[in-house]
Amino acid sequence: MEMKNRLAVLITLMLGTSMAALDSSIVNVSLPVIQKQFGVNINGIEWVVLGYMISFCLFIPLTNWLKNKIGYYNLFIISVSIFTIGSLLCSLTWNLPLLVTARIIQAIGGGAISPSSLAILSENFPKEHRGSAIGWWGIGNVVGPVIGPTLGGVLTHYFGWPCIFYMNIPIGIITVILSIKYLGFLKDNRTKPTRFDLKGYLYFGIFIILLQYGLSLASNIHTQVWKYLIIFTLSLLCLYLYIKSAKKTDPLIDLSVFKSPTFIDCSLIVLTRSLALYGGLFFIPFLLQGLMGYTEIQTGLLLLPNAIMVLIFKPYASKLADRGIIKTPTILGIVFVVLSMAQFSALNIGNPLYLIIFAMLTRGLGMGLLVSPISTALLNSVEQSQTASATSVNSLLQQVGGSVGIAISGILHAYLHHHYLEKGKTPMLAEHLALKDGFLISAFIVAIAIIPAIRLPKKNNQVKSHPLSPGLCN
Repeated sequence: MEMKNRLAVLITLMLGTSMAALDSSIVNVSLPVIQKQFGVNINGIEWVVLGYMISFCLFIPLTNWLKNKIGYYNLFIISVSIFTIGSLLCSLTWNLPLLVTARIIQAIGGGAISPSSLAILSENFPKEHRGSAIGWWGIGNVVGPVIGPTLGGVLTHYFGWPCIFYMNIPIGIITVILSIKYLGFLKDNRTKPTRFDLKGYLYFGIFIILLQYGLSLASNIHTQVWKYLIIFTLSLLCLYLYIKSAKKTDPLIDLSVFKSPTFIDCSLIVLTRSLALYGGLFFIPFLLQGLMGYTEIQTGLLLLPNAIMVLIFKPYASKLADRGIIKTPTILGIVFVVLSMAQFSALNIGNPLYLIIFAMLTRGLGMGLLVSPISTALLNSVEQSQTASATSVNSLLQQVGGSVGIAISGILHAYLHHHYLEKGKTPMLAEHLALKDGFLISAFIVAIAIIPAIRLPKKNNQVKSHPLSPGLCN
């Protein structure tokens, strides 16, 4: 069966991906309200986020095996349906354990939506249109985390926190209907699955769980260092055992994708980009609301220039990616993101509004240039048979990078604030200095991505041959 309407396919995949990406950040602003309603402490309420992230990461490696088992068509529809049902359950919960359980159900669906939809685009769109398609598809992945906190705050303030989950239900239903109508050409792509690598999956699962648990321990300044060092060591040991196991069996993720130098460089940039996108955003509400005194609504408006710049420059970067121009926009994107972090570090109480807007514009320009070229180059650096593994790695790096970025940002803020208080600074000055240092450290981390970016080919000539049916080129 041929793909007859590329635009309809793209819109369908964008809806599903945007829904999952938005939900990863929209709940954060509502956590204090949920905490107060359920009467739980901070250590308890953080599992609303941690439970989702861990479950999300655990399900991503299953995407390739499930694709072979049930096909992309069934996988995408089932994933969106599970996510939608999980959203409904979240909105109906009345205590913390039920909410965490519902969030885990959400993530089981959400974990496969992004890698499967990206793989569908990569395998079925002609290479001359693939960059633009990935660019438009990726708007949800970038804008979702940007507007999520603001949208979550507005919805919670006016309609209550269950509304942030209710809004997923109509989007999910529409996505399923569009999938049935436009993704039927995927029904015939099922292949015989390989043996399920249970041992490798257990190693990988323990690695993710220990990593997240170690980060939650490190966020408490009173935790003894040796405790989370042991956790991180065990986590890295499990990762090593997983990689070693993957060389001997049919792995859930084909690690041979890392034989491509371009794939390795792109993966490093994706990881760093996620640290910037999620981790950097952690400090911005503290800066605008906590230090500079803006309201949630005002903060939302101030975040809009960031989203607008992404929307303007992402299609332009996608067209460059279609022409094989990867290196220049990637380096420029990293530079602008680093500059925006430096601009945020210089902001203080009483600064004129245009300085905040300028910093947001700079950040949005950088993110707009940084996303599409790298995703396109990453997928074009592997064979068609490796596409599902490549998209799984891409989604996994984004999610792990995002969760680690948020955790590291929280840890940095807590330790820096405590450090300045111990030096006798006033609480307000300690907050300002902690935010300033946090932005500068984030800028340094993002700047490291310049190293793999410089190694990228100036013109991406590593596009692999992806066999396309005749109807795909119409």
